[in-house]
Amino acid sequence: MFITESKKTNTDFNSIPDDLFGAIEELKKELNAVILVHYYQEPDIQDIADYLGDSLTLSRQAATTDADVIVFAGVHFMAETAKILNPNKLVLLPDLDAGCSMADGCPPEEFAAFKAAHPDHLVVCYVNCSAAVKAMSDIICTSSNAVEIVNQIPKDQPIIFAPDKNLGRYVSEQTGRDLVLWDGSCMIHEIFSEKKIVQLKIEHPQAEFIAHPECEEQVLRHADFIGSTRALFEYSERSAAEKFIVGTEPGILYQMEKHMPNKQFIAAPATTCACNECPHMRLNTLEKLYLAMKNRGPEITIPEDIRIAALKPMQRMLELSAQISAVKQKQMLSSV
Repeated sequence: MFITESKKTNTDFNSIPDDLFGAIEELKKELNAVILVHYYQEPDIQDIADYLGDSLTLSRQAATTDADVIVFAGVHFMAETAKILNPNKLVLLPDLDAGCSMADGCPPEEFAAFKAAHPDHLVVCYVNCSAAVKAMSDIICTSSNAVEIVNQIPKDQPIIFAPDKNLGRYVSEQTGRDLVLWDGSCMIHEIFSEKKIVQLKIEHPQAEFIAHPECEEQVLRHADFIGSTRALFEYSERSAAEKFIVGTEPGILYQMEKHMPNKQFIAAPATTCACNECPHMRLNTLEKLYLAMKNRGPEITIPEDIRIAALKPMQRMLELSAQISAVKQKQMLSSV
């Protein structure tokens, strides 16, 4: 359920130009627009990105862009995040129906009751949630920084972690913290088949299995590496392995194959079908992106009271992430 006052526009697919790539480039100049693209988008959209990345990378870009218009090729909560950070910019989402099973599975009114039942708890929310849920949070995190952010919180401070129970369980294991978890998950990362992945590992004994922490516990226990979408990409770059079974939405395989043509990437199989592509992410198309820029809509707007409340935990995440990065950089330099 979307709390934002997002505005739809009429679309005319008969007006699509033959050269979509050229037309989008012209509109980008005309609007002074930046195109932010998540790794799970279709290849054509990935190819026109000004910035391509996971949630943390795109949040950082959204926070610092000097563009007048942000075109967010991702899902609804991502475009909301950009609007939270950029209230005076026009934020466009190619398809307003591009939602998220995890965000939709944490309705604000139900989360408010859950939070009220744990009044002494600090709320750490995964960025995959609505603006209204962000507004009830103390700190936002991504899969890239969740473990490090929880490690920054005093050990005697009880914590609610929402909305992903699988990421929350992984963070709990990595930090040794007893987290109170909201019972939510990603429909894509929950359908990977442990049995089929084990079979693939037997068929490809030299392959490394790399997986996103949104996967279920029985899948993660077979992983050679666990990390965010960006971390999976970077690990496959530096690993000596030449073959990988990839346990996340298969849109990332396009970039892996593009940048590492000498390595082989196999999409981890789902339990009952080949349905491990996110249907929400794939609602966006190059044609819809063009029309969104041409029509200046669908536009994402957020009630100002919700936006201001949601901004505080987002800023806290960005501040902590900057501090964590600075410490890592200092450690790297001291080890040289």
